[in-house]
Amino acid sequence: MVKAYVALAAAYLLAALAAVGVGVWFHGLYPHLQLIWVVGIADVVATVVVFLFSVVTRNSSIYDPYWSVAPVPIALFWLWQPGSGGFANARHDLIFALVCLWALRLTGNFVSQWRGLGHEDWRYQDIHKQAGIFYWPASFLGIHLMPTVLVFLGCLSLWPALTSSSTQLHWLDGVAALVTLGAITVEATADLQMRRFRSAPLSEKQAIPPGLWSLSRHPNYFGEVSFWWGLYLFALASQPGFWWTIVGPLAITMLFVGISIPLMETHLQARHPLYQEYRRRVSPFIPWISR
Repeated sequence: MVKAYVALAAAYLLAALAAVGVGVWFHGLYPHLQLIWVVGIADVVATVVVFLFSVVTRNSSIYDPYWSVAPVPIALFWLWQPGSGGFANARHDLIFALVCLWALRLTGNFVSQWRGLGHEDWRYQDIHKQAGIFYWPASFLGIHLMPTVLVFLGCLSLWPALTSSSTQLHWLDGVAALVTLGAITVEATADLQMRRFRSAPLSEKQAIPPGLWSLSRHPNYFGEVSFWWGLYLFALASQPGFWWTIVGPLAITMLFVGISIPLMETHLQARHPLYQEYRRRVSPFIPWISR
């Protein structure tokens, strides 16, 4: 495990250095280039570095923490822009604290479940079987680059929220904070409840897991999607003209509802005989009273 964590740390350290170096170089070479494009280019470069480590270690799960790690430096970059004032107001402090809390929890959840370089997500293994010799191009485009683009789109909501120098809080900031914190709480609670359910003796397991899992078949996904909508509400509260950043939470919602949930449903139905009954009685996504 030590070797695995060293490889993981090296991948993300080199990715961060490459992103900063490319970002500074591009900004110096093209001073009039919109900073949002500079961040996007640096984000892709960091993804390429992590992808190379995935190839070397022959494990695409090296990329998995990127989803939760990348928003923190992106948020810091927006805060350091001229005119943003840094941590000059309560909105900046609140948003950055929530992003860090979400990142720490989600990254910690990955670390607690990762079993080293010999452990790879079952979805990646399925892609490997289907893609054959074209696995690594498929891995770069589908497992690495696509999530990077989606997270970047989601982080666009942080741009108006963290670059605004306005110190006046809006009632919508309160709603955004409640939604975002509630989303983090739902994710954390769902993960904890599922770990307890899985560790329980087989005789105690029912068709419907307890807690949030009795209200939604994927409460962790619901919490994750809600987090990005919470960030979008912060964007509307700070600078309503940036309403178009809704592309971020919309794209992430489509990912989970259109791809992640169907894949997980097919996987679980093939492995668990009682899952069909669970599907019949429990809401697929939005928490609702089970039948």
